[in-house]
Amino acid sequence: MEQKPPTAVIETAHAEHLSGLPFADTRDFADADRGFVAALEPCVVKAADGRVVWDNDVYSFLTGDAPTSVHPSLWRQSTLAAKQGLYEVVPGVYQVRGLDLSNVSFIEGDTGVIVIDPLVSTETAAAAIGLYRAHRGDRPVTAVIYTHSHVDHFGGVLGVTTQADVDAGRVEVIAPAGFIEHAVQENVYAGTAMTRRAAYMYGTVLARGPRGQVGCGLGQTPSTGEVAVIVPTVDVAATGETRVVDGVEIEFQMAPGTEAPAEMHFYFPRYRALCMAENATHNLHNLLTLRGALVRDPHAWSGYLTEAIDTFAGRTDVVFASHHWPTWGEERIVEFLSLQRDLYAYLHDQTLRLLNQGHTGVEIAETFQMPPALNEAWHTHGYYGSVSHNVKAVYQRYMGWFDGNPARLWQHPPESIAPRYVAAMGGVDRVVEIAQAAFDEGDYRWAATLLDHVVFTDEGNAGAKSLYADTLEQLAYGAENATWRNFFLAGATELRDGNFGTPTQTTSLSLLSQLTPEQMFDSFAISVNGPKAWGLNLALDVTFGDVGVNYRLTLRNGVLVYRKTSADPESATATVTVVNKLRLLTFATGDADSPGLQITGDASAMAALLEVLDRPDPNFAIVTP
Repeated sequence: MEQKPPTAVIETAHAEHLSGLPFADTRDFADADRGFVAALEPCVVKAADGRVVWDNDVYSFLTGDAPTSVHPSLWRQSTLAAKQGLYEVVPGVYQVRGLDLSNVSFIEGDTGVIVIDPLVSTETAAAAIGLYRAHRGDRPVTAVIYTHSHVDHFGGVLGVTTQADVDAGRVEVIAPAGFIEHAVQENVYAGTAMTRRAAYMYGTVLARGPRGQVGCGLGQTPSTGEVAVIVPTVDVAATGETRVVDGVEIEFQMAPGTEAPAEMHFYFPRYRALCMAENATHNLHNLLTLRGALVRDPHAWSGYLTEAIDTFAGRTDVVFASHHWPTWGEERIVEFLSLQRDLYAYLHDQTLRLLNQGHTGVEIAETFQMPPALNEAWHTHGYYGSVSHNVKAVYQRYMGWFDGNPARLWQHPPESIAPRYVAAMGGVDRVVEIAQAAFDEGDYRWAATLLDHVVFTDEGNAGAKSLYADTLEQLAYGAENATWRNFFLAGATELRDGNFGTPTQTTSLSLLSQLTPEQMFDSFAISVNGPKAWGLNLALDVTFGDVGVNYRLTLRNGVLVYRKTSADPESATATVTVVNKLRLLTFATGDADSPGLQITGDASAMAALLEVLDRPDPNFAIVTP
């Protein structure tokens, strides 16, 4: 269905933003262009099968003044984030930006190059290092550093090195302690739901253009190529730890529980350069990402930024990160890091102050005001995270989902409450009439609430769905936050055209193969369909032949429990011997005939367990019942 133009309400709001925001401050444009060496021409990356996995040229429309269908502040941010190519940060330190959601950085050592954060996909990482080598020489990779455990910082590792080179000791892989555990957990335990919601958050299927996806605030979008991981060979565990890699000294600062559960900053004395991972970028980040994750700790986040200032700022000429562009000069670095620190500290402290006065998360978010200095700095604006949903995240971290009002303790779910609201307001036609009046008055939030109830009452009501899509579209046009814009537009797209499912997947065989046996059994446990399993009472021994370790699995009362113990065929319903953990995974997904797996005892017991494991649904409904 055809998109609609922005209404006068949105156009008026954007005119006010243009006059009220510091557009005369163009330092970010100078910084984003500084050190430019060369662009990738064309900036389109394909997989081996010819499929396009990255296209930055599609954002060529991001020039000139903002159209009325995009918040002018978001247009500015997207214009900056879409810049692509190889950049010299300082001599010896280079970045390729604009070839994925994240940046990849190259630190030149005595004999080769250290790669920091090799993007999302093998293909984009290979293109990035190819661009680097075209202008800096064919330097071998001597080390890879993962700053933290999110896929856009490790998924493309096979584009810059090989497992064979790592196994042979030619390449170190350095990461914060706990990296592989958290990287695997996030992408497997709740991976299906997160990835489905990420399709909304990143606007994966949306058309690129002034009425469509213009970026994600943090970057333009994730690439869609091969995702892999190589297990770190070096775990960094302590602040102050130093290592010399390819002749380059690196001083580390741990920052766990900030933007990622396992994250670290590090400093290069040779280059007087500080890498801040993803904890100080040119926007307000997420305390609870809209795709779903554990709530992050803004108090710890701000504390680690203070520690970074005190530890490194006085000896740093440039600070760079895994997204956006660097900041140069000690005075500007201190200002930048201090404002970023104040941003997360203020969100944390003021939310706690207000919740202790009895305000709920929604109430706090609605009235929360940032200090003038934070409003006036471009890099504190909510292009990726937002003040609104971050305040609610802080409330959730400390208080949980319940706001204390007993009337909200046991509410009906949407499918049940919607018909009751609609009936109370006089039926579907009357509610749509009220929603149309709200839309005409520019009260899109109220219109969306009303139409949400109508769609959950009468999903087939074409007029209501059309008006609902129009409403979400206007909310998108008005959003400074890129992920809000994408969510609104994705909802409008599904209302008009149907469920688009989950276009990309981050749960690759490479990631699954890094599951520990315990994590594998955890993934089984969270898939058990409890009611279907109530009648089962099983005891299974699972022996991994490659490591000679056995686990006893018991399924009782719909609960799967595992323990590492010696095999006991006398008490086991069955014993399953597998050549390795990957063979157990393939068996669980339906491969019963390949070699490498043997069952003794009751051969039906393992089948009974697998029968009660639910498969996740990557196409579950979001904006409809």
